[in-house]
Parts: sequence; structure tokens; C-alpha cells
Amino acid sequence: MASCAVRGGCPSDYVAVSIAIFSMILLIGRSTFPFFIHKVPIAKGSAFWIPVIQVIASFNFLLAIVMAVNFLKYKKSHWWLSCYVWAGPLGFGLLMSCRIAQAFQLYYVFVKRRLPPIRSHMFLPLILLPWVAGAAVIHEKKPLNYRCHFGTYWTIPVVCLHSLYVAVLMGFTRAIRHIEFRFHELRDLWQGILGSASVIGVWVFAYILNEIHDDISWLQVASRFMLLLTASILVLVFFSISIAQPLLSQISLRKREPLELKTMGQVLGIPESGLLLQREQAVDIDPNEPLDKLLLNKRFRQSFMAFADSCLAGESVHFFDEVHELGKIPIDDPVRRIYMARHIINKYIIAGAAMEVNISHRIRQEILATTDLTHPDLFTNALHELTQLMKMNLAKDYWSSMYFIKFKEEARMRSCEHEMEEMRGYDFSPRLSSVNATDDPFHQDHFSRGFTQHSHASYLR
Repeated sequence: MASCAVRGGCPSDYVAVSIAIFSMILLIGRSTFPFFIHKVPIAKGSAFWIPVIQVIASFNFLLAIVMAVNFLKYKKSHWWLSCYVWAGPLGFGLLMSCRIAQAFQLYYVFVKRRLPPIRSHMFLPLILLPWVAGAAVIHEKKPLNYRCHFGTYWTIPVVCLHSLYVAVLMGFTRAIRHIEFRFHELRDLWQGILGSASVIGVWVFAYILNEIHDDISWLQVASRFMLLLTASILVLVFFSISIAQPLLSQISLRKREPLELKTMGQVLGIPESGLLLQREQAVDIDPNEPLDKLLLNKRFRQSFMAFADSCLAGESVHFFDEVHELGKIPIDDPVRRIYMARHIINKYIIAGAAMEVNISHRIRQEILATTDLTHPDLFTNALHELTQLMKMNLAKDYWSSMYFIKFKEEARMRSCEHEMEEMRGYDFSPRLSSVNATDDPFHQDHFSRGFTQHSHASYLR
């Protein structure tokens, strides 16, 4: 048992490593499932690379513990082979930093109601600096023993560094705890906090037992097993993609039916988002009216959008459509307005966005520097510019296109159907209803019973 504890070759160690490998497989499957199964488009920016970094940090974190139990044989001739470098800056430190960066974004967006003053790709390395500095000091002082444990003198500062990051994360989440999120951001953060706090407790407890009772082999084996087991649970609990992608949070691993929510408006429950009412009354479209007024008509907007897409210039119309959806959300519902506004900014406004619109630099900076993401006029100036561009570049060609001819034909057919429905409504009788009984079985059944009773009474009389 003593040699087993030293070499790290006990059966419990093999079980713990197997659990760690299985956890990584589940983690990778959880992070890639929506993209391979539901064909969800890959996001850009921090919405993509922060979850990816979390997966990498999870692997580094588990690898460091496996290195600590001497499962990997190597010569410690280079600083980057130190298990603390993998467990600290590249492992637990990177995991915590990703979560703090996400909490920092949530705090500014939902509490301050503005975009964060510093981008995530700059904020993340900044808050990771204390871990890098600590790893450099440890490399110079070389306080680690062969089991990757510190001496007693180093215990307090190392534990304080871990506790400080947990406290910072708790501070941000405490500041946003009153926000009624539509998705699971706050719940995921609290799971990460509880998981990380549990791991820190296990680390401290296992370290003290190993240092004080170094001669008790079974105690070393048990603490080593618990350390890797708890870390495996942590990487699963700690990772979540819903903060970065609200649309993906609607996709469950247990959900087998196809994805029905295609737009952010549908995800947020905006009434009639993306839907065309079949019984909508036809409206005459006058090309001489202002384009922004014509675009308020849903059917015209869909027709004009299809034409613009065929010209590879549909970004402006899609932007108009989503801003119009944003206008349906009440002012007294700031959380949903923030979700929709941030979605529009990420999709259309920021440089290099998937459907970046052609607006002036001044207006783009006004939107990005806004102090209120819920303001009703947030995108008004951008709409004015884009409407003028559409009027000059698309409108003239649309009036002579097949899309407008098809739109007029469909409008004429809907108008005829509406007139026929009104005529049927003016002249309604059981006799007329019985003629159309095959189309309306409820009326057929109702009037058949009424007609039978009436005939029976007449016969008795």
C-alpha cells in the first residue's frame, strides 16, 4: 500500500482517472452537440471563444491532477512541465477567469444597462495576471515536492489566491441576483461558485492531510481520489454555454424534436414574431409612400426582404425587421429589451458582425457607447440612415421586380377571399351552413340535430 501511495498506481487512482476521461468526453459532447445535431451556426467573438477556453482549461485542470499523482512520467527540466502551471494559470485560474469575465459582462449589461467598458479578450488576460505572476514566483522558488504539494509556508498565500477569485465571482453574482433572467445565467454562475468552493475545500483538506499525515498511505490514496473525482464533477458543473448563447439554451440534450425557435424574437416570446397571419387583411401598397412606412407592413417587409436577399443586400431589411420586433417589447420589460438589443448589436452593429450594416462611424459608436440598452430610440438614427440607403439602392428596382408583382397578386387574392368571407357572414342560415357541412362538421352536427328535432315536432303536430 505504501508503494502504491507513492507511485500513484492504486486501483482507486485508475478509477479516478477513468472518471476524469469520461467527464472530458461528456464535456466535449455537451459543448458540440447543438452545432452537430441542430446545425446551429457558430457564433463569433466572446460568445464562441470563452466556452472553448473553458473546455481547454477543464482539460488542463484534470491533466494537472493526473500529473500530480505520477501517472505521467516525465523529466521536470522545463518550467511548463510543472503540475502547478497546468493546475493554476492554465487550469483552475483560467476556469475562474472565464466565469468572472462572464459575470462582469452580465453585471454591466443587466445592472448598468450598458456594454462593458473593456472587451472580454482584453479583460480575461488582465484578471489572469495574478495566476501567471504566482506561477513565475513558484518556478523561481521551487517550493513543490514530488507530489506537487507546497510547504507549509506557501499554504496561506495559495489558498488566499483561490479564495479571492471565488469571492470576486460571488461579488458580481450577488450584484445581479435580483435580475429575473429569461435564461439560466445566474443559476449557472452559482453552480460554478458552489463547485469551485467545494473543490477548494477538498484541496485544502487533502493537502493538510498529506502534509501532516505523510506516513498514512491509505489517507494519501483517499485524498488523491477525492481530489480528482471532485475536479471531474467541477468541469461538468462549471461549464455552461447558455450565458454566451441564449438561443442555444433552448436546446436540450434530451430533446429529440427538431428546433422550432429560429429567431431571437421567438426565443424571447415576442408576440407574432416571424409569423404571417393567414387572415390578415390586404393593404394597398402605394409606391409613393415613404419606405419606412411601407416596411411596417409585415407582408410587404417579407417580400422586400426576399428581394434584397436575392441582391445580396438584405442586411438592412433584416436589421429593420429585428428592430421592429424590439419595439413590440414593453418599456417596463427591461430584461427582454436588453436581450434583444444586445442580440441586434452583436449581429448587425459591431465591426465584423455576421450581418454588419452600412452605417456611419459616428452612429455606430453612439450605439456601442450607449448608457441605456433599453432606450426606445437606441437604433433610431441607424434606421434613418439605412432607410435612405434602401430607398436609393433597392426600392426603385423592387417596384419593377417579380417580387412586387407576386406581392400584388397575393394581395389581390387575399382581398377577394376577405370579401367572400364577409358575404358569407352577411347571409348565414342553417340551410346555407348545411350546404358547406363537409367543411364545418361542428355546424353540420349542430344543425342536423336541430333540424331533426324540428321535423319530429312538426310530425307530432
